[in-house]
Amino acid sequence: MAIQKYKQDFIKFMVECGVLTFGDFVTKSGRNTPFFINTGNYQNGAELRALGSYYAKAINEAYGTDFDILFGPAYKGIPLAVATVMALNEEYGANVRYASNRKEIKDHGDKGIMLGSSIQKKDKVVIIEDVTTAGTSIRETLPIITKSGDVDVLGLSVSVDRAEKGQGEKSALKEIEDTYGFKTSSIVSMGEVREYLEESLVQGTPIVGEDILKDIDAYYEKYGAV
Repeated sequence: MAIQKYKQDFIKFMVECGVLTFGDFVTKSGRNTPFFINTGNYQNGAELRALGSYYAKAINEAYGTDFDILFGPAYKGIPLAVATVMALNEEYGANVRYASNRKEIKDHGDKGIMLGSSIQKKDKVVIIEDVTTAGTSIRETLPIITKSGDVDVLGLSVSVDRAEKGQGEKSALKEIEDTYGFKTSSIVSMGEVREYLEESLVQGTPIVGEDILKDIDAYYEKYGAV
């Protein structure tokens, strides 16, 4: 099945920005991995504008634009949310509010834990994150959102679905769906990244060599979700 062009462009974009790198890394969950995704490496206006556009397209495909809040957990989720609500407005005419949290509660000025918009009862919320490996961060994020009362969490959008085991045999995103009852989506999956990398090798414009592809395959033999 052919990968959509915007997904191909996004994979190439991640590599060019130094966000998707290959080598020997350790994930937050303690797994040794031959690839690493660090959205903190998006560093300038042009890159953030493009990133927001990719997220906006993926979110529109998954959830539409009829929602109220795009919530980006601190810290990496803050620029993701800001860039994406701007893109949703520019490209789809949607005036979605953004919200985030502080890691520490502020005790002066605009006191509290929230940044951006407040979350109100009945708000429809989409959560935006960079990647989800083991699904641990959502347990911290959801209480912040639901503390505001009866809100409707439509789903979680990430840039890359690593498609590996979470706490059990299912992928972290699938576990989140089963546990919390809302949809999850991504701009691309690692399966699509793997396919694109192999195609670039076959076409004579390799992004990585066969050794990295073998390391990725070995990683998913061990950690790939069922």
